[in-house]
Amino acid sequence: MEQYEPDRLSPAQEAAIRRSFRNGRAALTRRSLLRASAGGALAVGGLGALSACGIPAAGNTEGGVSAEDRSAKERTVAFSNWTEYMDVDDSGRRHPTLEAFTRRTGIKVTYTEDINDNTEFFGKIKPQLAAGQDTGRDIIVLTDWLAARLIRLGWVQKLDASHLPHAFANVASSYRTPDWDPGRAYSYPWQGIATVIAYNRKALDGVEVKTLSDLLDNTKLKGRVGLLTEMRDTMGMALLDMGKDPRSFSADDYDAALARLQKTVDKGQIRRFTGNDYTADLAKGDLAACVAWAGDVVQLQADNPDIGFVIPDSGYMLS
Repeated sequence: MEQYEPDRLSPAQEAAIRRSFRNGRAALTRRSLLRASAGGALAVGGLGALSACGIPAAGNTEGGVSAEDRSAKERTVAFSNWTEYMDVDDSGRRHPTLEAFTRRTGIKVTYTEDINDNTEFFGKIKPQLAAGQDTGRDIIVLTDWLAARLIRLGWVQKLDASHLPHAFANVASSYRTPDWDPGRAYSYPWQGIATVIAYNRKALDGVEVKTLSDLLDNTKLKGRVGLLTEMRDTMGMALLDMGKDPRSFSADDYDAALARLQKTVDKGQIRRFTGNDYTADLAKGDLAACVAWAGDVVQLQADNPDIGFVIPDSGYMLS
């Protein structure tokens, strides 16, 4: 789903999105959405799960083994993260936390912002993990449902709690014992990011956006609206906009929300579905408004005063 035309999707692209909704990467069953909503949120994201050398091959579902401590000899850590994350100090200097870590420990961090979309990233690392091979990464940051999948497959190494004396104590009680990682043996939550409606004020040219309905129904925005490929967020926001609770909804509610999005796609309202890469389109004004993650938007605002966001009165998701 690349190279969308500025004004609208082509018939072929619309057909591709329809296929994706039904059985492709964007497909999401009501059961899986409900399963993701445990604890009151669809996806509380930013979960750092460790992966490294010696990952068990596919078929091991007993959980990963404890990692060998190589810190005395290997003085580097490879860290994969999403784009636009918020390790910036008041002066605008990027990654001060990583610099402080290196000063304190002498361990260099190879930091890469190469995660754009959960499913896309899983497809990138799955062949190596399934073969029991090193991905070249020590720490990865994923949304909780994908962290849970990697743990369930046995592809994540256990954390050594003795080296993390403050981690568990500083985690909010509601996040300490998820059913997919009891006691936080393999992961820790890093950040919960609100899913919001972001906009480029200049591109809106006076159009008001306060709700998801404004994005889906206002013809003045046709071809200039973005939705997330992270369908737990997109569908969650659609359900909220319809007055439904994403933690508890009927099959009819889900079908109605999906049909509403499908109708919007069919009429050419949506420019494209994106991962984190919506930020470039929003900054340039190719997207006038989109469903977005608040942390990204805050970063964009530092360089572009036309960027803003609203939290709909109907509510928001945590990603």
